[in-house]
Amino acid sequence: MDPKPASEATEAIDDETPSELVAIDLGSNSFHMVIARVVGGQLDVVDRMRERVKLAAGLDANKHLTEEAQRRALECLERFAQRLRPLPHARVRAVGTNTLRRARNAREFLGRARTALGHPIEVISGREEARIVYLGVAHDLSDDAGRRLVIDIGGGSTEAILGERFEARRTESLHMGCVSHTAAFFGDGRLRRDGFREAITEAQVELEPIKRDFRRLGWVSAVGSSGTILAIDSILRTNSWGWSEGITYAGLKALREAMIEQGRLDRLTIAGLTEERASVLPGGLAILMAAFKSLRIDRMTAATGALREGLLYDTLGRIQHEDVRDRTIERLSERYGIDRDQALRVQQTARACLTQVAHAWSLHHPEYGMLLDWAARLHEIGLIVSFSGFHTHGAYLLTHSDMPGFSRDQQAYLAALVAAHRRRPKPERVEALRAAGGEVALRLAALLRLAATLNRARDPTQLPPLQLTAAGPVLELRLPGGWLDGHPMTAADLRQQQQYLAMAGFHLTVS
Repeated sequence: MDPKPASEATEAIDDETPSELVAIDLGSNSFHMVIARVVGGQLDVVDRMRERVKLAAGLDANKHLTEEAQRRALECLERFAQRLRPLPHARVRAVGTNTLRRARNAREFLGRARTALGHPIEVISGREEARIVYLGVAHDLSDDAGRRLVIDIGGGSTEAILGERFEARRTESLHMGCVSHTAAFFGDGRLRRDGFREAITEAQVELEPIKRDFRRLGWVSAVGSSGTILAIDSILRTNSWGWSEGITYAGLKALREAMIEQGRLDRLTIAGLTEERASVLPGGLAILMAAFKSLRIDRMTAATGALREGLLYDTLGRIQHEDVRDRTIERLSERYGIDRDQALRVQQTARACLTQVAHAWSLHHPEYGMLLDWAARLHEIGLIVSFSGFHTHGAYLLTHSDMPGFSRDQQAYLAALVAAHRRRPKPERVEALRAAGGEVALRLAALLRLAATLNRARDPTQLPPLQLTAAGPVLELRLPGGWLDGHPMTAADLRQQQQYLAMAGFHLTVS
């Protein structure tokens, strides 16, 4: 995770003053930027930028982004950056999706990309992408009470979501997209019936693990989003091919037949089809036909809202204190039976410590407090597995759980804090903290350690007033005279923590 926080989550927005929010989607085919003004709590789009970067096409055989693909991406981000210069980080959300999830040299590229853009970039999981897509689609449609199915075909992945109103209930991300599928089955440029048959079959295989549950749960309406589905919808409308208040399977078959008849990608001239979209349409069409067949979709409407719009609304929610990450922490607490009283005691102590050293340790940013709160609330999550090594179990669960609202880097940050909150700080755990958030992460981990140690007795009686001061790596903890004499276990634990913190580069004195 970038040592600087990803967002100023407590910034307030005055409903009377127009304010700009920005969403940037570093997609597998194109990079998109949407800028909207917040007026009266609503979002009005004021600018859009889009460039075809072909990031997925820049993955070599070893899944490394080529230098040429990186150059295209960085030049695009530099152009985006000019528009963003006046805006604070809190108002800009930039996310990477499938290709950056797959690229083995993504971390190196992201360092260069953040410099070019001038803002943090998050790489989000497939299910988090699906959740945000659904949020964008839901805000584009009328707010009815029925369950809806949303299909979003991107360049490298396809998201399938079941949701109601503004909340996604079931999210799946499938490893197929219009770019990858076109390259796999139409790479020679020929549009053959056999090629479509193979592409549709392969997409149905990818849909096989989810189709039974999705059909069992059911939906009232099916909605498609993203460039591929919007393009297909436009083509069917323009040519009157099986379009009847939405996309139908008859229309998809008619489009397939027209493409087969023309024979080659470089010869496609269908009314309503742009040259740019033509190069990836065959794979996208095959995926959509497979979705209609596997999920038994009768008709699908197209929505203009998708990932970018979902990012805008998700960011607005964070700023207005409706952060989905808080709900995620609450759900994990319930699911794993965490002792809420103990978690609250540790959280309150950690916050008190943070408040006292925030100036000396440059920890004023609200995101640091949120990370510490979340880690304190989940520091005992690993007890569901075993007491022995529960900090290690907890880190594993946080690394591999679905956590709506959190990027991969944020999950890694929380996992590193939980892993380092007790026992001997192994060198690999110290390095994990440095990788997650540099010196800031080490300092937050030290505060979490102290809070957990001081509350180990699980005593509901409030701790006495404590004073914590910091000067560089030196921490001084002061407790009321005689208190430690009456709490010998805590005194022994603090002596042990002096040794452990020294291994992480801190010097703790207790008086």
